[in-house]
Amino acid sequence: MPSYGADGERYGARRQVGLAVGIMVLALATPYVSEGLQQQVAFTLQASVLRPFIATQRGLTEASANAEQIDRLQAELDSLAGLVATQAALADENRTLRQLLGLAERAGPEFLPATILRPGTPGSESSFIVDLGSDHGLREGAPVLTARGLVGRITQVRSRSALGMDWTHPDFRASAMVADGSTFGIVENVRGEFREQDRLRLNGTAYYQTVSEGARVVTSGLGGVFPRGIPIGTVEATAEVQGTWLKSYWLRPAAEPGSVTHVLVETVDGPSDLSALWETDAPAPQTPPVALETPRVAPPTPPADPEAPPGGPGR
Repeated sequence: MPSYGADGERYGARRQVGLAVGIMVLALATPYVSEGLQQQVAFTLQASVLRPFIATQRGLTEASANAEQIDRLQAELDSLAGLVATQAALADENRTLRQLLGLAERAGPEFLPATILRPGTPGSESSFIVDLGSDHGLREGAPVLTARGLVGRITQVRSRSALGMDWTHPDFRASAMVADGSTFGIVENVRGEFREQDRLRLNGTAYYQTVSEGARVVTSGLGGVFPRGIPIGTVEATAEVQGTWLKSYWLRPAAEPGSVTHVLVETVDGPSDLSALWETDAPAPQTPPVALETPRVAPPTPPADPEAPPGGPGR
């Protein structure tokens, strides 16, 4: 007697063969039946046997369409981000140029606009080249300015170009003072472990004089290197106290040399005091109120003495 498992397998095989034959007969007979019956058979198959396959196909189509839409939106977003970044850089450069143009108008013909170029060689990170030279009236030691303040000074002059150093150079020194003239000292560069960590420090101030945080530090004009009144930076914190004699302060630089491309350079011996160039936004001094003059009232006349003789008192 054959086993039950063998009968089941033969039954399943016959069933599959029968189903295949039925589907083939249905496929061959479909073209010969009426159109209404064809639609009914197609609808029945779509609603029963083919329903999972149709749903899968629909999902794959929607996923493909969504992927294409996502790629298109991502491309548009990248283009928009690039455009915004470009516009932001242009807006910042235009704002800087407008500020520099305003400074040039106030400074007068003694200062000419120039473009800074960085050599890009090792060891020259604190040096720059300007596209002006002795043919344009440039001189050694001329200050290099931006609308925010001091960048550095010219060290070597050629006929049509010049070499300068910014405040990150180890040899940079500037005689300085607090803007109100209460404290004087020397501003110098303090090198950090990395170039981004270079800082400015105000040294040599008297111990008994305290400089408040946020105070503006400008060139003092002493020593004849820089004119008076060029902003250098603002006080951030106390750096060091040396015994009971001296104090030093960390400064936040007014101008960052790494981001400077356009500057003003002094071409001739200009004015020794440039304080007015950065005081245009200061509020105008208020006129003290005029005190109203009180009208003077004549004192009352005392009553006449009835017993006094006419003509006044006797002699």
